[in-house]
Amino acid sequence: MQQRYVDRGAGLRLWAEEVGTADGPPLLLIAPANQAATSWPDEFVGPLAARHRVIRYDHRDTGRSGGPERDEDPDDDADEAGYGVVELAEDALAVLDAFGADRAHVLGMALGGLITQLLMLDHPDRLASAVLVCSTALSAPGDPALPAPDPALRRLWAEVDDPRDEQGELDWRVEHWRLLDGGGHPFDEAGFRAIEERGIAHRGSSDPVTAHAHLDLAGLDRGAELATSAVRTLVVEAPADPVHPPPHAEHLAAAVGPGGARLVRVAGMGHAISRAVGPALAAAVLAHTIG
Repeated sequence: MQQRYVDRGAGLRLWAEEVGTADGPPLLLIAPANQAATSWPDEFVGPLAARHRVIRYDHRDTGRSGGPERDEDPDDDADEAGYGVVELAEDALAVLDAFGADRAHVLGMALGGLITQLLMLDHPDRLASAVLVCSTALSAPGDPALPAPDPALRRLWAEVDDPRDEQGELDWRVEHWRLLDGGGHPFDEAGFRAIEERGIAHRGSSDPVTAHAHLDLAGLDRGAELATSAVRTLVVEAPADPVHPPPHAEHLAAAVGPGGARLVRVAGMGHAISRAVGPALAAAVLAHTIG
């Protein structure tokens, strides 16, 4: 295991680590919004690390990574992110550079999928392939023809920065995972609680992580360009996803490249990687990256 900080200038550093097979092809994991590297469960990362150099990192304002507001004023609540998805895509490239990965397979989940699509369009030479999990096309957010997130989730998101003690914050996050998981299989409360406990220990704080709710979304209206992408792409559909439910994944797969991307459904999966679906998702990814 190799850990390091990636200097992004102006006092901003990103925490990152590499695990797995030293001579395997690099695989970069780009996490969902407000999630750090610790959100990837071992049941998913383990099989990937047996075949890849798996690189994962903390987004700005998550885990041990800083952010513009936090670096300037540690007591600032960072009500506005001060950056956008375009800058997060630049962070992903900087992480690859720091680990000497000139070309890598890139897997993005949710927000990470939008970031990966920007890399597909602007830096296709850096991607050996792309995997888009629980994501939607760059042109799709707000598209009335596609289903919106579950209202119960939207109500919970409105409470994200409400004051809570550490136990209350942990319980709130577990309830968030319960809704995200979608009900496609029995909810693994212990597994998701362990992920959040690990995340709190990793960050050293149970304060709510909210900066990505205020991201600048400029530069994302590029869905039509996906048809020109030649990056070999796998789109993973989660049938129980309450954030980007079907047919978001099907719409995304059809938008990529002249012939569309390959679409795989992981049974029972919601907008989360539980211990129950981790092995099946890893197998689908490896079938794409290794063959």
